[in-house]
Amino acid sequence: MSRPPALDEDGIERALRELPSWRIERGRLHREFRFRDFVEAFGFMTSAALVAERMDHHPEWSNVWATVRVDLVTHDAGAVTELDVALARAMDTIAEGTAAEER
Repeated sequence: MSRPPALDEDGIERALRELPSWRIERGRLHREFRFRDFVEAFGFMTSAALVAERMDHHPEWSNVWATVRVDLVTHDAGAVTELDVALARAMDTIAEGTAAEER
């Protein structure tokens, strides 16, 4: 499966304007989601995992109680691509259906 090319600096800036809760950290698209409790955080991860599997694009993430930390990068490209931006958009939409807080 062919992956999209790495975003250039302008592409990254456009993506970050569209995704204001995300930032670039260590060459990855990064965000922390905060929920009311572990069950909400795990529910978010479950929903996001189903989307990621359909996209065949899987996040680097961790969960500690009510916080989910997400890093997105397309390993094949060695950088952030439109695939990462699309998954970030989907994660934001999923989080809107829960009590995620910006962090």
